[in-house]
Amino acid sequence: MDTNKPAKNNSRKAFKYRGSKCLNCGHPLDLSDRFCSYCSQLNTSKQLSLKDFLGEFIGSILTYDSRLRYTIKDLLFKPGTITKNYVQGQRLKYANPFRFFLSVSIIFFLIQGLMTSISPDLNTFVNLNNNGNAVALDSLANQNIVYPSENGTNDTLQLSELKVITDNNIIPNETKEEEKSFKYISESDFDTIQWSNRFVERFVLYRDFYKLHKIKDASIALDSLNHKKNAYNRWVYNKNNSIDRIVEDPFGFGNYMMGKVPFFLFFFTPLFAFFFWMIYSKKKYTYMEHMVFIFHIFSFLFLGMLISLIPDLLIGTEVFGGILIGLIGPFYFYKALRNFYKQSRLITIIKFVLLNFVFWLSSSIAALLFFAVTAAAY
Repeated sequence: MDTNKPAKNNSRKAFKYRGSKCLNCGHPLDLSDRFCSYCSQLNTSKQLSLKDFLGEFIGSILTYDSRLRYTIKDLLFKPGTITKNYVQGQRLKYANPFRFFLSVSIIFFLIQGLMTSISPDLNTFVNLNNNGNAVALDSLANQNIVYPSENGTNDTLQLSELKVITDNNIIPNETKEEEKSFKYISESDFDTIQWSNRFVERFVLYRDFYKLHKIKDASIALDSLNHKKNAYNRWVYNKNNSIDRIVEDPFGFGNYMMGKVPFFLFFFTPLFAFFFWMIYSKKKYTYMEHMVFIFHIFSFLFLGMLISLIPDLLIGTEVFGGILIGLIGPFYFYKALRNFYKQSRLITIIKFVLLNFVFWLSSSIAALLFFAVTAAAY
């Protein structure tokens, strides 16, 4: 927009409405200043009218839309270039990399969840539902189950009858096995166990006790075990309830965990950036600039999956998502490395392979920790 273009006499930008001080931050201004050089607010003292309010509202949308348009266009079609432009100072042209990544990833999971609820049979990238299992159980409902009885003969039950027995906890053989395997450990005994194994031993003890007696109240269970009823012991024992919920509804837990993926990647990125910083140590890029590059890569993946949701929904398969992850994604990553770090093809290919290996290894370890933390908080 041409800021030197003469303003209309009744416009908020007109010369007669200008002041010598910014009304927003108090910064001194000249009458020739249309905008404050400190906070960028318009230099005007005109009272706000409906026309002015709507004009500012539409202008703010168009300004944001411009940043969003440039970010999406360069992110999709100029791999690595958007990062190069951003770190070289073109900050106002693009959306903030960290905020954009969180926004596009959260929007993806929200829309994916909405589409799954509308069309449960859709096989999207992270579609987790138990409809298929429900059909399988229904188809088995009338099948006969053969099991050994106490007198040595084989009896027959239907699956529906077996479920009733399970619901009423009439499983004598399993209970006997649990009684044989249960090993009591007192609080004083825990003090003699190495601290690194103490949590595992305590959890196994509480899990065995829970399966044997079906006591859900942690205080009652700890009383029975003669263990301290402190917050830590109650927390460990209450993980039995979490395990039951995961076993009863694994798809619900999967959806809960997938909803945390954007935050997992957000906190995983600093670790991955450390390997970039080491591998490209001879390049004059800071650690934070490597992080910007990684956030742009992750943003491209989520943006691509977001775009592929609709065609995958229309054709009923995840072919576009598969092409994105299997073909377009790796090629995009290679081109981004080449365009941003400006190294030869051979060196870029070697580092591309190395970084992919490091990514899958480190992300697998981090994902296990992420799963454990998510399960503990579930």
